[in-house]
Amino acid sequence: MDLKVEGLNAGYEEKKILKDISFNVKSGEIVTVIGPNGSGKSTLIKSISRYLKPKSGNIYLNKVNINCINTKEIAKNLAVLPQVKGVSSDVSVEELVSYGRFPHLKFGKRLSMEDREVIEWALEKTGLFKMKDRYVATLSGGERQRAWIAMTLAQKPKMLLLDEPTTFLDICYQMETLEMVKDLNKTLGITVVMVLHDINQAARYSDKILVINSGELREYGEPCQIVSKGLLKDIFKIDADIYEDRINNCPYFIPKKNDCITGKQNN
Repeated sequence: MDLKVEGLNAGYEEKKILKDISFNVKSGEIVTVIGPNGSGKSTLIKSISRYLKPKSGNIYLNKVNINCINTKEIAKNLAVLPQVKGVSSDVSVEELVSYGRFPHLKFGKRLSMEDREVIEWALEKTGLFKMKDRYVATLSGGERQRAWIAMTLAQKPKMLLLDEPTTFLDICYQMETLEMVKDLNKTLGITVVMVLHDINQAARYSDKILVINSGELREYGEPCQIVSKGLLKDIFKIDADIYEDRINNCPYFIPKKNDCITGKQNN
């Protein structure tokens, strides 16, 4: 599924967060949004998912303005994994995943055999089938994140929006989650737009990186173009050396000094 964002301005009440944002995402791409805290990353995800109505500008899915697509059709094609997720303590993994089928339910709102097959497929795809009867509340952080991703998969979406999917996870579960997202992208052709804080992870798992700072789009392109000493110093206030990861075919950086903490700039 293609995405086009054109002249997007968005915010909350009188506060303007995003300022004239425009970019395109091709079908099957993984695009990661990075930027300092408060730069507007989550606001962008909320705008694309229609959780937040833009103040102006347009957003298109496969060349159709999202305002012209009914809510049920949006839910069938676009799955969203927000930062903050809550579920009752007595909800099982299988029940949580079944929520992803709600946009597809026909008259009577009962799960069909086809729905149950999709739920089972989503559980298998995320390695959770043996845990389907466990309560979500009893899962580890990584398992819980997989359960939520399984729910979005059950929607059978063409595009997946992930707002900081690795937050609060230790490094092992972060890598597990991102490897799973990459696998889903490659095997199912799902277009992915996600927000990450870790720039090295963004470089490794993305086709393109979009940089937002103070609500403005500063850079957009392939990781090798985006991860540079100048950008790191200008946007993130860190001095770093850039290296090439020949195994994963991407750049990575190692900071020399945390200027955000010291408040000093290296010459």
